[in-house]
Amino acid sequence: MSKIKNKNILIIAGEVSGDLHAAALVKELKTLDSDIKLFGIGGEKMKEAGVEIIYHLNKMAFMGFAEVVKHLPFIRKVKSDILNEVEKRKTKYAVLIDYPGFNLNIAKKLKANEVDIIYYISPQIWAWGSGRIKKIRALIKKMLVVFPFEEKLYKENNIDAAFVGHPLIERLNQYSFLSKDELKQKFNLDQSKEILLILPGSRNHEIEEIFPETIKAASRLADEFNLQVVVACSANLDEELFEKYKEHHRFNLIRGFTYDFLKNAKFGIIKSGTSTLEAGLMQLPMIIVYKTSGITYRIGKFLVKVKNIGMANIILNENVVPELVQGDVNSDKIYNESKRILSDGSLYEKMRSKLGEIRKKLGEKNASANAAKAIYNLINEA
Repeated sequence: MSKIKNKNILIIAGEVSGDLHAAALVKELKTLDSDIKLFGIGGEKMKEAGVEIIYHLNKMAFMGFAEVVKHLPFIRKVKSDILNEVEKRKTKYAVLIDYPGFNLNIAKKLKANEVDIIYYISPQIWAWGSGRIKKIRALIKKMLVVFPFEEKLYKENNIDAAFVGHPLIERLNQYSFLSKDELKQKFNLDQSKEILLILPGSRNHEIEEIFPETIKAASRLADEFNLQVVVACSANLDEELFEKYKEHHRFNLIRGFTYDFLKNAKFGIIKSGTSTLEAGLMQLPMIIVYKTSGITYRIGKFLVKVKNIGMANIILNENVVPELVQGDVNSDKIYNESKRILSDGSLYEKMRSKLGEIRKKLGEKNASANAAKAIYNLINEA
C-alpha cells in the first residue's frame, strides 16, 4: 500500500526520445501505484500512458543557443504556467527527463518551491564541463543514469546516483521486428535493392540544415550502389518539409517503423543524437552528421570537452563511426565518407562488429522498471 499522500507528480520531457522513455517509465510507475497522477510537458506517448499534458513537446522543439534566445518569451511563459500548476496541485515531487537546458533551469524554481527533484537520463555533464555538476548537486535529490560511467562520475562528486540501465535496450528487446522482406512489401519498396536510410532529425531547423546536402549525397550513393533511399520522418514533423526535394530526388518518406529500418538497412546517414545510439545497437554501419546555426556551433565548440559527438563513439571511446560536423555536412563529404565504407567490405564488417560491443557495455537491465522503483521508493520515504 502506498504511503504517498499527494500523488500529483510533475514530469517533463521536451523531446521525442524523452517522450518514449517517459511513457515507459510512467507505465511502470502506474503498475506500482495506479492512483499516481502525472502532469507536465510531453508528447503523444506520454499522453497515451496517462500523463496530463500541459504543454505538448511539439511546441518545445527548439535547440541551440540562437534558437533558445529567439524563443525566450515563450519559454518564460511555459515555466510560469508549469510552476502555477505545481502550486495549484501542491506537488511535492518532479521527475525531469533529459532536456537539460530547460529542465535544469526550471529545477531551480521547483527547488525554491520545496519540490524534490528526481532526474532520469542525465544531462551530458561529461561533455559540457563541470559547471552543471555543482548545479545538479544543489538542486537534484536523485540522479537515475543510463550509462555506467555516469554513476561513477556523480558519486565521485558526492551526488546520489544510480545506474538503472538504458531504456533503449529494453525497448529493443521488447520490439517485434519485421523481416526485410516484410518491410519492403509493407511499404512497396524494391525487393532487389538494399536500403540506404536517412534519419535527418526531429526538429524543423535540423531538416533545413541537414537534409538538403544529405539527400544530394544519398541520391548519388543510391545510383552507384544500387540502393533505394528511405527517409525516416519523425512523428512530430510535417511531411511538407520534405516535399520540395522530391522534384529532384527519389526517396521514400516513411513515418514510423524506424527500428525496423535501422535493423534492415544496408547503411545509414544519421543526425547526431539518440538515433546514432539506436543505429549502433542495431549494428548499422553509418556516418553521423550534425549541423546547427553558426553562433550555436561556435559557443558549443568552446564549451564541449569531448572529442566525439556520436554516442556510439563516446560509449566505445573510439572513432568507429565517421562524424561530419557543420561545414563538413556537404554532399561531397557525405558521399565520399559513405562510399569509402560501402566500397570496402572489410571496413564495413569491422564497423558492424565494433558496434556490437555497445550492447555489452550497456548491459541488459530493465531501465524503466528500475527507475520507477527508485522513484517510488524515494517518494515513499517521507
